[in-house]
Amino acid sequence: MKKIEIFTDGACSGNPGPGGWGAVLRYNGKEKELCGGEAHTTNNRMELTAVISALKALKEPCEVVLTTDSKYVVDSITLGWAKSWQSNGWRKADKKPALNPELWEELLGLLEIHKVQFVWVKGHAGHPENERCDTLAVNFYKNLTEN
Repeated sequence: MKKIEIFTDGACSGNPGPGGWGAVLRYNGKEKELCGGEAHTTNNRMELTAVISALKALKEPCEVVLTTDSKYVVDSITLGWAKSWQSNGWRKADKKPALNPELWEELLGLLEIHKVQFVWVKGHAGHPENERCDTLAVNFYKNLTEN
């Protein structure tokens, strides 16, 4: 299996509001940048979309170290919350509906293809790749609102 490094971030102006996401994929010293966004979304949707889009860009099953500043994404996967929500019909422990079930469903499917280790980093703390992903995300939604 190829070993890939992925860095992701999501951003939103207002929550909800215009949002963007950015990802940097690194393999064998080469990098690829991805970005996108939506005119009306939430920060958590953009964080999830960044991870999903980066994993979908992989052409074959890979070993991935995925670095993000989203505790929402990292904790929901590593602590088993997303799988629990899925098995409970997308209901949380408090019986309230889990948010973004269609995105979680897609991510859980991708995690069956790729072997992913999630790494959390503090956002806006000088981590070079996280800062780059944030710039990609912010620039994308700013272009959405200017055009």
